[in-house]
Amino acid sequence: MSRVTVAASGRRGLHPGAWWLWAACMAGAASRTTNPILLLLIGAVVVYVVAARRSDAPWSRSIVVFLRLGLIVIVLRVALVIVFGDRRPGHTLFTLPHVPLPSWAEGVSIGGPVTAEAVIVAVVGGLGLAVILICFGAANSLASPYRLLRCLPAVLYEAGVAITVSLSFAPELVMAIGDVRAARRLRGRPVRGLAGLRGTAVPVLERALDRSLQLASSMDARGYGRRVPVARGVRRTATGATAGGLLLLLGGLYGVLVAGSLPGGGIPFVAVGAVLVGAGLAAGGRRTNRTRYRPDPWRTPEWLVSGAGFVVVATMVAAGLLGVRGLQFATTPLGLPDLPVLPAVGILFGLLPAWAAPVEQVSTIVRGGGTARVASGGESLAPAEGAAAVGAVDGRPGAPAALTPAVPPDGNVA
Repeated sequence: MSRVTVAASGRRGLHPGAWWLWAACMAGAASRTTNPILLLLIGAVVVYVVAARRSDAPWSRSIVVFLRLGLIVIVLRVALVIVFGDRRPGHTLFTLPHVPLPSWAEGVSIGGPVTAEAVIVAVVGGLGLAVILICFGAANSLASPYRLLRCLPAVLYEAGVAITVSLSFAPELVMAIGDVRAARRLRGRPVRGLAGLRGTAVPVLERALDRSLQLASSMDARGYGRRVPVARGVRRTATGATAGGLLLLLGGLYGVLVAGSLPGGGIPFVAVGAVLVGAGLAAGGRRTNRTRYRPDPWRTPEWLVSGAGFVVVATMVAAGLLGVRGLQFATTPLGLPDLPVLPAVGILFGLLPAWAAPVEQVSTIVRGGGTARVASGGESLAPAEGAAAVGAVDGRPGAPAALTPAVPPDGNVA
């Protein structure tokens, strides 16, 4: 007898766009400071929110991969600074054999004295990159890539296949790693060390790429890219507004990330650019004949989550404009970093999604030996075969469950 686990009625996951806005704001806040205490605080806030609000979906484990990537980034940055880095004066830890270079390579050094200041600067720089990776890893863990694809503006659906491949590659890679490691463990083959890596890498990459390309092909077969004739003036207006808005948006983001480069911290440029891009996408979307199945609503939880991210990055920008001490870490003289109160309080606002966001529930349907995972948003997460019969609701076996059809990733019911 087959078993069916269906999602609880009335429960929905947060809009994926809200999670990506929150994560992007947290990453922007991390790029505004080199204070290791603030960077660690941002990373702790992001990891806590993921632990509190991630679902049972396969992509929820992506944060672990990004945490490991962050550690690798820190180690590589320190190693590069030790071997090729700037030989700044300070407290010498040890000295490497120096390799003399010709005069045209004066800016490069191989070997020489390694100071504590240089190592600390490398660790802090790698920590900043690692925290940014963790922020986007949190977005991958909390937001369904298939629901995010459904929320894209209609004008961007020409690139739907490429976007699908790029968004689904990381979650599918995490799923494939777990499945291949489990299969090798059952066969008594090594899963750790160099032997485990050599036997896992090829099947993992092959499976992740195959599943991503299958999803992209299914979208292409469903008619993405169909056109509706519109007036030439509308097309030109849409193109001009989108191009001008993107330029302003990119310039404004540069101002947000690089303190003091633009007036107002780049926020006015970002606001005007976002309005122009939105207007251009809305006008250009008239050419695409598109239907939506069960569109994701944007309600109070979405506003709270995205607003929390904006508060974090706005606090960091305001602290930079006010000249708050402690945002940037200095190694001269060498000492412990300060903890600025205003940025720290602003970062704590990033914890709001841990209580404001609903938890997306994922159901499991077992049909004739196959398993299908269905999120509360309705998309099917894994294929299943056979007919479903009596099952369980929310993982509790017993009474017959109402059978819920598995909906394909594009939201259309066959």
